[in-house]
Amino acid sequence: MIRTLLLLCLLIPTAASAVLPAKEDPMRTIVLIRHGEYHHGDESVDEGHLDTLGKQQSRMVAGRLDAWPMEFDSIQASTLNRARETGEIMAEWFPHLELTLHDDIRECTMATRRQDIMEDLEPGEAEECETTLESAFERIFIPPTKGRDEFDIVVCHGNIIRWVVTKMLDVDPESWLQMSIANCSITVVQVRTDGSMKLIAFADSGHIPYEMTTYPGTLAPQD
Repeated sequence: MIRTLLLLCLLIPTAASAVLPAKEDPMRTIVLIRHGEYHHGDESVDEGHLDTLGKQQSRMVAGRLDAWPMEFDSIQASTLNRARETGEIMAEWFPHLELTLHDDIRECTMATRRQDIMEDLEPGEAEECETTLESAFERIFIPPTKGRDEFDIVVCHGNIIRWVVTKMLDVDPESWLQMSIANCSITVVQVRTDGSMKLIAFADSGHIPYEMTTYPGTLAPQD
């Protein structure tokens, strides 16, 4: 009888909601989005544009964030075409925000344990990338300044997000290639008033159906 009652309780629908970890003091929550799938092989300065799949992925991640129970304070994107266009699509879900573009979160390659990658870089290329990203990190990952919780969306690139994760976890920064990250996945970092940080989520792509999920090095059919 008791087991039957317990089962009935589990089956009865009840109101439920998911929330991000919270503290009494305000926190800044930064939601990092890797851009959508794009046309590869474009060697122009701002590289390839989103393909049809990338646009669909962008709408899916925008819809997921729009369903979260908070109001975002800002949305920014890299100036590379694939990130800028992802940001533009996402911004349609947040008409109260103005999309800003930043060169300091453009894709670049930092030092890695992979010697085959390092051999392909120009002299000083990794160092220049890391210097730029250090400045971007200091610009973005700051404690809240408005006396309340703040929520920011940052649309950028796989290398950038993986490097950020190694930095905020204080692990070997050359280990970033040990992680993979899907297009239009969600990575969440919280910054407290004392400047300490916590990784809340990494490369969450549950909003994208399996057959529409793409990763670095796995090329989707190009339309």
